[in-house]
Amino acid sequence: MAKILVVDDSAFMRKILTGILKKAGYLDLAEASDGEMAVSTYKLQKPDLVLLDVVMAPKDGLFALKAIRTQSSSAKVIMVTAVGQEAMIADAKKLGCADYVVKPFKEEQVIAAVKAALGK
Repeated sequence: MAKILVVDDSAFMRKILTGILKKAGYLDLAEASDGEMAVSTYKLQKPDLVLLDVVMAPKDGLFALKAIRTQSSSAKVIMVTAVGQEAMIADAKKLGCADYVVKPFKEEQVIAAVKAALGK
């Protein structure tokens, strides 16, 4: 089963996402709470997929996406964003994100995006 890195500055949101992933059978999970931690965790863990929040401090999801894609041009990243952040999603697509999920989301949306990104 795939290793997935879940990145969000909200511990509550990380818990929701990891819960959805575990329920779907994805048990090899790592977490990070900001963009900088996401980059270092990606380097150490080499996950198959990253679920990456856009708005975080001090380093946001676009910073992390750019740095992760620099480390690995084949990195698979799904951006997790709130409604109204279309400009940031457009930037993320230019940087190579595989897909995006808009908060509030349904479990099925997250799993469908994960399966599509992983090619399953």
